[in-house]
Amino acid sequence: MRWLAVILVLTLTACSTKLGRDGRTESTVNPKYLLKSEVDRIADTNRAEVVSGLLLIADKLYKRNPKEWKKGGAVSREAAVDRLRQRQHGSWAEFSGLHEGAIASLAFTEIYSGDRVMALIYGLLSMVDAAFEHKDEFYLLDSLNEMKLYNSARNMDVAIWKLGHDRTAAGELFLLSNELDPANRNLSFEREFGRVMGLLDFMAKVVADRNGRTFSRLSQSVASAIFLPVSFLK
Repeated sequence: MRWLAVILVLTLTACSTKLGRDGRTESTVNPKYLLKSEVDRIADTNRAEVVSGLLLIADKLYKRNPKEWKKGGAVSREAAVDRLRQRQHGSWAEFSGLHEGAIASLAFTEIYSGDRVMALIYGLLSMVDAAFEHKDEFYLLDSLNEMKLYNSARNMDVAIWKLGHDRTAAGELFLLSNELDPANRNLSFEREFGRVMGLLDFMAKVVADRNGRTFSRLSQSVASAIFLPVSFLK
């Protein structure tokens, strides 16, 4: 039912209203939506929600790990999140030569001395950008690959596992996220990652249906998993 509501909202946004000569409102269609299918409009909203969710996770991680944005040279937590938001227009010399999973993995490597939140979320966002073919909007002639979306969803699962389990040699978590103390329990990180994962899985299913294809769900232990490739898939 939730996704039926999403589709309804997308359909309604294609229309606007104006005041007619008789004082009554008249519905008009936004011209750009004539070039979009329902799947394209779903993809627009899905991508925006996924990116928004990851930026929210970044902000929450910076709140729990304030030293990270300072290590990255940002003037504030908000500035660090905004850099991620503007990622496609900036310079990322610190990640030169690395891609997607290799960048995200830096957050859980002791030899890395930079901003771990930036590395993790930038790596995940670059996977999502690749899964959506580096486009903000989609039109009739655009196509998506269901396996890229599916792998991106699985990588969210890997990320939340690593946040809760990967530790330094001293036994400390690389990044603080969920709080499991019964007196102050907070699973908001896991919930938001779960929402992002669900959005990507839903989009993968929609794209597979449109492409007339099916895909096999991978069976793997998250504990031993690495980040799956996205941009290198055909």
